[in-house]
Amino acid sequence: MYDVQDVAEYVITYSEDKDYGISNLKLQKILYLIQAYFLMQTKKPCFSEEIEAWDFGPVIPEVYRRYKQFGSTDIQVRCLNLEKVQKRFRKEDRKRIDAVIDKFADFSAADLTILTQNQAPWNEAFDRKEKVIRCEDILEYFS
Repeated sequence: MYDVQDVAEYVITYSEDKDYGISNLKLQKILYLIQAYFLMQTKKPCFSEEIEAWDFGPVIPEVYRRYKQFGSTDIQVRCLNLEKVQKRFRKEDRKRIDAVIDKFADFSAADLTILTQNQAPWNEAFDRKEKVIRCEDILEYFS
């Protein structure tokens, strides 16, 4: 399992390298989808940090707070080197992460918000008091 901040840095750096661009809102949805893909492929989560159901879809609060200063613009962290960030991940896990980023690169943050809000894991968590999107609910939905 990886630290979600490392995964976020990888997503941002990879997106910059590919000229995709990624806002904080889009990053949150991509991280949720990466978690879902890992659960489907390996039956294990990519990261242990909780995903919460916020008004604008799934959010990992500590990642949101780290990048909130960028608002709705693309996150700019050009000081990160893709090769250096890649070394934190196993090759097969990088391929999984890359596949999710590449698949959803052309989706806007708004499109991804609508997509994730129309899925049972977000809907069910949003209706609960604690608002946590549980891994078992993600796995069940995507299986």
